[in-house]
Amino acid sequence: MPTKLSIITINYNNREGLRKTIESVVNQTYRDFEYIVIDGGSTDGSVEVIEEYADRIDYWVSEKDKGIYDAMNKGIDRANGAYCQFLNSGDSFHSTNVLEQVLPSLDGTDIVVGQIFLSNTLSASEIIPSVSMLRLYERSLPHPSAYISTQLLKKHHYDTDLRIVSDWKFYIQSLVFDNASYKFIEMTVSDFDTNGISSQNTALVMSEREQVLKELLPERIRTDYLKFSNGQGYQETPYDQFFIQTRKYPQYAKLVYTISVIIMQLISIFKRGAQYARNFPIKINHKK
Repeated sequence: MPTKLSIITINYNNREGLRKTIESVVNQTYRDFEYIVIDGGSTDGSVEVIEEYADRIDYWVSEKDKGIYDAMNKGIDRANGAYCQFLNSGDSFHSTNVLEQVLPSLDGTDIVVGQIFLSNTLSASEIIPSVSMLRLYERSLPHPSAYISTQLLKKHHYDTDLRIVSDWKFYIQSLVFDNASYKFIEMTVSDFDTNGISSQNTALVMSEREQVLKELLPERIRTDYLKFSNGQGYQETPYDQFFIQTRKYPQYAKLVYTISVIIMQLISIFKRGAQYARNFPIKINHKK
């Protein structure tokens, strides 16, 4: 009988994070899953860690790849389970009996998502009972606590041209365009390592998200959506694009907003002054 779950760990030169992740997987009380480790040709001793646990790993490889999503695709191609879960090096299960509690919820729903514990806030992520396009535009789903249909993942391989938001693109393709089924389970599934690339590069996240929306949505739909999310006055003009771009640099956004308010106030004062001046026209006597 095919296994229900394939757990995939990708790693590159993160030996201690990898050990932490592997131990959290192999120490689960529920063991009916397949474990796959994809290493990107690490040189820091990660391979020795993998070899140490080789008898608990169903498949592993250490070779150069084209980045995070290329490694994830390699894991997907090797997966035999009905569902895949990505628990990458540095991430870990929240407790040793997580899978024992989660597996009954994997009932054929395409995407099942639980909560993650965020190491930087020492709290669990938000509850996400349903997913809309607005929700996806604002943020992605917590990947380490997501159980995703392997069939869906094989249909929509991760876009290796993107460095950070390819999983976000996958969720849009699956939940919006494929109308994939979704279920939220209100329990903390995994602890998320917030030192990853996506947690440290807000500007690149915003840039890649705009790239994805331009690729997936027709211009008229994308513009309507931007009007909805940014205000009805939004147009594809340099002025509007300027304010959209400032979102990538939150350290300057407040300054730009303040300057904009001051300018608008000055314009308003000028207009009121001009209207007031019309009530007192200047009479000019023309001498002959």
